[in-house]
Amino acid sequence: MKPSNLNRGRKVVVGMSGGVDSSVSAWLLKQQGFEVIGLFMKNWEEDDTSEYCSSRQDWLDAVSVADLVGVDIEAVNFSAEYKDRVFAEFLREYSAGRTPNPDVLCNAEIKFKAFLDHAMSLGADLIATGHYARVRPSQADPKRFELLKGLDATKDQSYFLHRLNQTQLAHSCFPIGEIPKTQVRQIAQEIGLHNAAKKDSTGICFIGERPFREFLNQYLPSDPGPIKTLDQAVVGTHHGLSFYTLGQRKGLGVGGIRGYQQADGSGPTWYVAKKDLPTNTLYVVPEHDHPCLLSRTLSAQQSSWIAGVAPACMASYGVKTRYRQVDTPANLKQADANEFVLDFEQSQWAVTPGQSAVVYDGEVCLGGGIIN
Repeated sequence: MKPSNLNRGRKVVVGMSGGVDSSVSAWLLKQQGFEVIGLFMKNWEEDDTSEYCSSRQDWLDAVSVADLVGVDIEAVNFSAEYKDRVFAEFLREYSAGRTPNPDVLCNAEIKFKAFLDHAMSLGADLIATGHYARVRPSQADPKRFELLKGLDATKDQSYFLHRLNQTQLAHSCFPIGEIPKTQVRQIAQEIGLHNAAKKDSTGICFIGERPFREFLNQYLPSDPGPIKTLDQAVVGTHHGLSFYTLGQRKGLGVGGIRGYQQADGSGPTWYVAKKDLPTNTLYVVPEHDHPCLLSRTLSAQQSSWIAGVAPACMASYGVKTRYRQVDTPANLKQADANEFVLDFEQSQWAVTPGQSAVVYDGEVCLGGGIIN
């Protein structure tokens, strides 16, 4: 690939995590003629030396890639901003009985705010990340920008980027949004990147692969209470409502219960159906498709619309209520700057308060909000 003269002199700061996606992104931009600077973000310090947080190795990997690609790289510590803007909200949400998605907030507050501000101070024209998404000028108004799904449907990450605004999108690019993951790894192998086969990150650094309950116990008090069926029968004891999420079936400690045995003598699988904070009670149901786990409507708060205004109401859109979910048809019943309501054509399973409901018009991500 020959460098393009069109981009000569334009500076791009690339968020380099040490993974294959951001590494190939840096290489592609260099090939396109941009002046490329790598930036490694350190966002967590609490137990950075533990077996669960790989930031030191990630930094070494990023430096190695920068050397091969031929770009300068620096490390910037955003851990204070992360703790204030992301982790504090993460704990507040769990304390309130909801299940937050910190990746969504991290993108809006750190990767496309603190990182963007720092890059602009370096004289950057654009920032780039290894997200599987795309950005383009709006067909209706070229001065405005649209966020699109990544072309690799199995890796599309627009769900996590739905809170980005016009200013952020105007200064962002996603070099691998147009290509499949298999091709990204192939490029990495062809140019000799040592991390070509590196395993994809499975989560944010401060959680990683560690036992989640053990981690949360460090920051939130354990508050045991009863586990009940909907007819108020006590069937167990929970460790604290913060440790459970709607639809959860593992780790409940609920075994065979009199009156619920099946014909062969086995018991049903139990699912979390509701969390009652005032009584500190966890309610469970014995069926995956129990009516308590099915919803035809939802309301969401903290609306964030990429265009700056809510999309037209009384129209059908595609909606995701969790990452990797297939777009589900829903009618946008009402929407404003703070809240919106969706009516689904078919019942949705385990719509979880604290997660994001993200709205799409075909391949265009319109924005979303936090499920009530």
